[in-house]
Amino acid sequence: MTGIGMWNIAAERPQLTAIVEPGGRTLTYGELAAEADRIGRGLHDAGLRAGDTVALLLPNGADILTAYYAAVQIGLHVVPLNWHLTAAELGYILRDSGARAFLSHARFTDLARDAAAEAALPGAACFAAGGIPGFRSLDTLGTSGSGRPSPRTLGALMVYTSGTSGRPKGVRRPLPGLDPDQVAPVSLWFFGLFGLRPFDDHVHLCCSPLYHTAVMNFAVISLQFGHTVVVMDHWDASEFLRLIERHRVTHSHMVPTQFRRLLALPSSFRSQVDVSSMRAMIHGAAPCPQPVKREMLDWFGPVVIEYYAASEGGGTLINATEWLARPGSVGRAWPGSRVRVLDDDGKDLPPGEPGTVYLQMGDATFEYHGDAEKTRASWRDRMFTVGDIGYLDEDGYLFLCDRASDVIITGGVNVYPAEIENELAVHPAVADAAVFGIPHDEWGEEIKAVVEPAPGVTPGPALTTELLAFLGGRLARFKLPRTVDYVTALPRDPNGKLYKRLLRAPYWSGRDRAI
Repeated sequence: MTGIGMWNIAAERPQLTAIVEPGGRTLTYGELAAEADRIGRGLHDAGLRAGDTVALLLPNGADILTAYYAAVQIGLHVVPLNWHLTAAELGYILRDSGARAFLSHARFTDLARDAAAEAALPGAACFAAGGIPGFRSLDTLGTSGSGRPSPRTLGALMVYTSGTSGRPKGVRRPLPGLDPDQVAPVSLWFFGLFGLRPFDDHVHLCCSPLYHTAVMNFAVISLQFGHTVVVMDHWDASEFLRLIERHRVTHSHMVPTQFRRLLALPSSFRSQVDVSSMRAMIHGAAPCPQPVKREMLDWFGPVVIEYYAASEGGGTLINATEWLARPGSVGRAWPGSRVRVLDDDGKDLPPGEPGTVYLQMGDATFEYHGDAEKTRASWRDRMFTVGDIGYLDEDGYLFLCDRASDVIITGGVNVYPAEIENELAVHPAVADAAVFGIPHDEWGEEIKAVVEPAPGVTPGPALTTELLAFLGGRLARFKLPRTVDYVTALPRDPNGKLYKRLLRAPYWSGRDRAI
């Protein structure tokens, strides 16, 4: 059998289709490897070495996957950037990560130029596909040489998540010191959890932005396994179904909001599309309402698989049969992993009693880049937590109750209230502010802000318009509150602790998600 690993497949089966882009253009494994080698040579020639960081502001398609392979084969930390962020937010990540190269696309010309200026990146460190004034051409990078870059050692993905101050922090892992041509054992193990094997006529459909950790990992591992990866530029429920039928898609990674959009399609259309090729419809990232999951199981059958993990690691998994027996559970620990629920003193809690959820994946480790305090607070006895609250049943199945960090999950995307609260706090009309998630039937949660106006300020629609306009210039659109309420005083104790639970509770009354 052909060896696995993208470069090995490219050598032995160069004409095998690797990527199908949103517009229908295809890239073979041979072409993917050649482009990754060219860009890798160019980055090396530009002075980047193992342990350095490269940031990618690229749309879904071949460019971002090619750039990823180019960077990881020369030992770089790869930071995929969310193109919905503002230039100020991107500039912060570029500075904080220490990015020595910034790769962007003409689609994001203004955003990329402003972010580079915000981070004071020199023009020599900025590259663009499609042409951005002041950026070097990504198409000509590495064209002066040939062959593979040297030396080669495996790099690592470095994604940004929340920090204690509301600023995002990079999840940085030690470089593994592996040969880029080899498939990491953890990849074989992870895909094995979902019954996904090398080749086996598998086709992966990437239907979410590749700047998300899980989305990138599923696409990259699929390519390592010799699978074809079909990429969507943006989510469209009807197009998703058409692509499954057209390409005989076997697996995809989704979030519950996408399930809702699929179920909202007319039943007459849904019944006409052949989805029988699907073998693993994998979902995570946000709680899935039980009625939604039941409908998906009725439609797609027992191929719907749920897992619980985070950018930092994981995790648990539950198949359809297990979930129907224990609705609402996110499953049991992955083989070789541990899940424990601890009290505030670090003691294991009995089944059914909620506490902080801790996870352990073998000897895997990470740190929050530039935030030693957050790193220390996340680890206990070789296990880490992202602050979720849950409980285990008698058989070790995990049920999640709450997110102690108050993260809002809207459409499968994490939004951090502290970041929004910090921005509101600097507006002269605001004395105090609280931000939290309230139920939304399609997105799971929507963002609610509760504001205590400054003395002499009149609350009302005009102030709401002013505050949202103010936030619009400082935060990405998806982080903006959908509604703003006003109170004379926020509930705080004498030490200043905010009782956000009191504000949030009325909105979740009668809902199956605990608060």
